[in-house]
Amino acid sequence: MPKIGRINAVREIIMAAPERIDRLLVLEDSGNRKVQELAALARERRIPVQAVPRKQLDRDLPRHQGLLAHVSPKGLVSVEAMLEGTDNPFLVLLDGVEDPQNLGAIIRSAEGAGAHGVVLPARRAAGLTPAVYEVSAGAAEHLPVAQVTNLARTMEHLKRSGLWLVGAEGGGGRPWYEFDYTAPIALVLGSEGRGLRPLVKSKCDAILSLPLSGAVSSLNVSAAAAIFLYEVVRQRGGDGPKSIKM
Repeated sequence: MPKIGRINAVREIIMAAPERIDRLLVLEDSGNRKVQELAALARERRIPVQAVPRKQLDRDLPRHQGLLAHVSPKGLVSVEAMLEGTDNPFLVLLDGVEDPQNLGAIIRSAEGAGAHGVVLPARRAAGLTPAVYEVSAGAAEHLPVAQVTNLARTMEHLKRSGLWLVGAEGGGGRPWYEFDYTAPIALVLGSEGRGLRPLVKSKCDAILSLPLSGAVSSLNVSAAAAIFLYEVVRQRGGDGPKSIKM
């Protein structure tokens, strides 16, 4: 059973899905007010709480914040479920992001930006590990996540469903803001090393990039994702003129 030891991540699971927590271990005689508040909240939600010595927490999960939750895995959803209930979908597709730190950061930004879900390949990509939950600061509990066996085929399905597919790529090309993100869209981001695979890139309606004026040749994928995501927020919030759609 996965173990999560970060305060924000545990709080979000307690609030959203307390039934997924088998038990909560807290540091005995902890003077941390946040840990004490979470223990009280867990008891209110009928979650078993046990005070344990630091040695046990350190052994079970060295990088903890004075608590440790034993959590059952979160269920995945279908892409079709993400599209239900909205006439203006906003999805994020990740083409082989393998670093849990990057995936957690992208999920956190996507949830904050109001995305309807993140789509991951079932192979050669990070999944919803405890590390992803912790980096996302609990956002992974609220954002629907799907895993698909063939990302390119899923992109074709999304096109037939009326979504525009916007690929993000480093280097030259049109800048990230030259698109009408008020339309139904899916942002497509590539892996940390190779970027978008050729087949995935060929399925995109537009390939946009971020300008780089320094010595480095590309941004971290989670940093690039945040910039693209909040351009969607800016446009959908009506702040400024609409841009061009392919």
